[in-house]
Amino acid sequence: MPVLDLLDLPAACPPYTPFLGLDLGEKTIGVAVCDATRTIASPLELIRKTKFTQEAERLFLLMKQRNASAIVIGLPVNMDGTEGPRCQSVRAFARNLLRLNDQLNIAFWDERLSSAAVNRMLIGEADLTRAKRAEVVDRAAAAYILQGALDRLEAARP
Repeated sequence: MPVLDLLDLPAACPPYTPFLGLDLGEKTIGVAVCDATRTIASPLELIRKTKFTQEAERLFLLMKQRNASAIVIGLPVNMDGTEGPRCQSVRAFARNLLRLNDQLNIAFWDERLSSAAVNRMLIGEADLTRAKRAEVVDRAAAAYILQGALDRLEAARP
């Protein structure tokens, strides 16, 4: 199964099943989850990058534990709309997940400025130090990405 367009994701998934959201960093994967009504995204976990198979196993376990039916992955598009090496890496990650489970529902969401927005919020509202922000930002960015996708899906409802 190929990666789906975000707007096709709800029809491909059973109703009242949550989605996971991913923010793929260089060293970590921020993971978020939404509620069963797909309304509110919340930070869930930070996976330290080691080996792809271990990362995938952890994601599949989180999906099973949460009864999640899809993964929304942040796509780090450049500000001018072009795709660079980071986008290629994210697309490869998705392809590799699909090689392990071809029934997986995956969609991308443009994550431009998500980490910057989360950092601003953490500095301005939460008053976190740089060290503490680093621990929180990937999970929070995953929630920001997933929330953006959920808001887009809600806006597209007839």
